[in-house]
Amino acid sequence: MEATLHAAGFPVDLLTDEQRLVLGELTAEELTLLLDVKSRLDAVGPEVQAHGEIAGGALF
Repeated sequence: MEATLHAAGFPVDLLTDEQRLVLGELTAEELTLLLDVKSRLDAVGPEVQAHGEIAGGALF
């Protein structure tokens, strides 16, 4: 799971143990949805990245 998230650009190494636990408990469908949302956010680039610190950076 962590390798998949890392490959998709998630800063897994910056997440807390609790956040990693939550991500590790995602179903395959939830992971697919999360990766899809991330790819859409990445597609709009700087417009969304500017808000990364405000949102905690988990998705950005």
